[in-house]
Amino acid sequence: MRILQGHQQARFVKALERRGTTDLAEVEPTVRRIVNDVRRNHDRALRRYAVRFDDLEREAPIRIPEAELDQAWERTPADVQQSIIQAAANIRRYCEWLKPKEWRREINPGVCVGQLVRALDSVGCYVPGGRYPLPSTLLMTVIPAQVGGVKHIRVASPRPGQVTLAAASFLGVREFYRVGGAQAIAALAYGTETIPRVDKIVGPGNRYVTAAKKLVAFDCAIDFLAGPTEAVVISEDGNPTWIASDLVAQAEHDPDALCIFVTPSKPLAMEVKKEIERRVRKTSIAAKALSRRGAILLVTCLEEAVETANRIAPEHLTLPAALAGKVKNAGSIFLDEFTPQAAGDYVSGPNHVLPTGGMARVRGGLNVLDFVRIIACQQVSQEGLDRIAPTAISLALAEGLNGHAESLRARCSNA
Repeated sequence: MRILQGHQQARFVKALERRGTTDLAEVEPTVRRIVNDVRRNHDRALRRYAVRFDDLEREAPIRIPEAELDQAWERTPADVQQSIIQAAANIRRYCEWLKPKEWRREINPGVCVGQLVRALDSVGCYVPGGRYPLPSTLLMTVIPAQVGGVKHIRVASPRPGQVTLAAASFLGVREFYRVGGAQAIAALAYGTETIPRVDKIVGPGNRYVTAAKKLVAFDCAIDFLAGPTEAVVISEDGNPTWIASDLVAQAEHDPDALCIFVTPSKPLAMEVKKEIERRVRKTSIAAKALSRRGAILLVTCLEEAVETANRIAPEHLTLPAALAGKVKNAGSIFLDEFTPQAAGDYVSGPNHVLPTGGMARVRGGLNVLDFVRIIACQQVSQEGLDRIAPTAISLALAEGLNGHAESLRARCSNA
C-alpha cells in the first residue's frame, strides 16, 4: 500500500475526482446482446443464459418454490436465524424513521398545499450470488421496499445460498428467481412469461449487472449504478489495528476496491501500512485491491483530511465524530473508532447499498424514499384563487401563454 504526499498525492486525488462508477465499455456490447435477446425471446433466452452463466439445471424452475424458501429457514442454525432477526429489526426501524409522512397546510388564506405518499407497485431486488452470496443485501433491498409499502417485491439472484433463501423466507418474500447477471436485469425490466416486469430495479452487482441497469434505465427506473467498494478512513491518533482491519474488510469485496487512509501522522501511517501487510495474503482479493487502488495520504491536518475526503466523495467514510459537521460528500459515515464499517454492512440499520464513483456528491444510499413517490397536492378556494390569480396571470402573460391566463380569469369572482 503506497504512502503518498505532495505532488503525487495531489495527482492521485485529482484523478479520483474524475473517476466514474466503473468502466463498462468492455462489457456493454455483450450486455446489449443479452438484454435485447431476453427482451425479444423472454423465457427461452433467459433460461439459456441462466443455464450457461448461473448454473441453473436445465429442467429446474426459474422461480424458487415457496416451500424451498421455507425449508431453507428451517435448516438454518438458530444463531444465524437470530442474527437475521436482529439485523432485520434494526434495518426496518431505521427505514420507519426515514419514511416520509403525508401532510396538508394552508400556504395562503384559501390556498392549501400538501403531499401524498404512494408506494411503487413493483420492484426488483438484485442480490449478488457470485464471489460471495450476500443475504445482507437481500435484507437491505427488500426491507425498505416493504416499509415503503411496495406490493410486489421480486428478488433475482444467481446461485443463492441457503442463508440468502432463509432471509427471504423470514421476510416473507414469495417471488424469488434463480437468475442473475444482465439476463436477470432484462427480465425484471421487460418481463418474461415467468418474471413479470417491475417499475424499478435496485441492488448492486458486477459490471454486467451495472451495464444492464444502465441500458434499461430509460424503460425501467433504477436506483443508481454501483461500482467497486470504496472506503476512506481519517484518523490522527487511532488504533492502527482497527484502521487496517476496516480497510482490509472493504478490500476483500473486490480486486478493484478503493481503500484509502488519510492522516496527518506519519508514524501512524507507517503502523497502519505494516498492519495491513501483516493481515493480507499476497494472493488474496484484498491484497490485489490494496496494491492496485490502496493508498495512505499524508496531509497537514485533520481539516485537510476532511477536505480531501469531500473531493473523493467515497462510499464509506470513517472519521472522528467531532469532524462530522464538515463532511459534505459520502455515501455513509462511521463516527469514532468503535464504529467499524462492517457494522453498517450488516446490522446497525442504515443501508449498505451505497453510491460509488463519486456519486456520493449527489445522493446518499438506498433507502425507503427510493420506493415511494411524493405527489404534490393543492386545493384552492374561490377566496384563495382571487388572492393568487393576479400573480399567476401576470406570469402567464409574461411567458406568452394566454390560455393559462384565461383559465385563471375564468374562475375569478372579480374578473
